[in-house]
Amino acid sequence: MSRILITGAAGAVGTALLQVLGTTDHHVRATDIREPADLPANATFAEMDVRGDDPATVISDFRPEVIIHLASIVTPGDASTRAFEFSVDVTGSKNVLEAAIANGVKRLVLTSSGAAYGYHADNPVPLKESDPCRGNPEFAYSDHKRQVEEMLAAARKNHPSLEQVILRVGTVLGAGLENQITALFHKNRLPMIRGYNSPFVFIWTRDLARVLARAAGDGPPGIFNVAGDGAMTIPDIANALGKPLMKLPAGLLKPALAIAKPLKLSRYGPEQVRFLQYRPVLDNTALKTVFGYTPDLSSAEVFDLWKREAGL
Repeated sequence: MSRILITGAAGAVGTALLQVLGTTDHHVRATDIREPADLPANATFAEMDVRGDDPATVISDFRPEVIIHLASIVTPGDASTRAFEFSVDVTGSKNVLEAAIANGVKRLVLTSSGAAYGYHADNPVPLKESDPCRGNPEFAYSDHKRQVEEMLAAARKNHPSLEQVILRVGTVLGAGLENQITALFHKNRLPMIRGYNSPFVFIWTRDLARVLARAAGDGPPGIFNVAGDGAMTIPDIANALGKPLMKLPAGLLKPALAIAKPLKLSRYGPEQVRFLQYRPVLDNTALKTVFGYTPDLSSAEVFDLWKREAGL
C-alpha cells in the first residue's frame, strides 16, 4: 500500500484515475480547487491551488510516497490569460516539484504532452522519447510543457533520489470528453491545410488512467509517449464522421486569421495554421516494451467510441 497524492483530481483524467485506484488498497489524497464528484472509499479530498503555498502545506501534511501531477490548463476558457495559464502549468509544477523534494517523496508522475515536442516541419514521424522537446512559444500549452520538462530534467540531475515518470500524452478522448481539438470534429466541414493530412494520435481516458496507476506502482521510471496504436489523418476523421473537408491554403489562411482574431471573429490566430500542419505523431513502442502497457484501444477505436458517445 502506498500513499498517493493526485493534483488536478477533479478533471476528466483525474476522475478516471480515481476509479482505477479505487479498486486498490492505496491511500489516496485527491486535490484540486474543487472536490471530485465521486471519491472512492480509499480516497480523501484536500483543496489545493497549485499556484501558491498550498502544495507545500498539503504535501507536508499528507506525506505521500507518490505524487501524480495532473493539474494543467489543457483547454483555456474564453477569459483565460497567458499569465494565468503559466501560473498553473509552470509555477504550479515548480511548487509541486519543490514540495515533493522537501518532503522526501519517492516518485513524481507527471502528465506532459506530445505538444512538448512542438509543431515543426522537421519533426520526425513518428517522434520518439529521445527526440528534443521544442515546444513553440506561440502555443501556451506547448511552450509550458517544454519549460516543465526542462525543470524536471534539472531535478533529475540535482535530486536523483526523486524518481520521475514523465508521460508525453497524445490527444485524450473518452465518453463525454470535449476540448479545443474535439471542437474541430463538431464542425460541419472539417478544416485542413491544403497539402497536409494532419495526423492525430489519440489515447482513451481509461487507458491513460491505467498507465498512471501503473506509473504510481510498479512501473519503471522514465519518459514515455502515451498514445494508442496508429494515427488518424483529417481525411480519415472526416470519412469516419461522414463529413466533407474544407481544404484551406496556408498562404491565405494566415493573414485572414491575423485579421479575424483581433476583431474577435475567430478565437484562433495565424499560429493555428502550424498547429494543423505539423501534428506530433507519437511512437508508443517504449510504452509497450519498456513500461509494459499496451493500450486497449487504438487511435481509431477510441475515436469511434468518442464519436458514438458524442452523438456524431
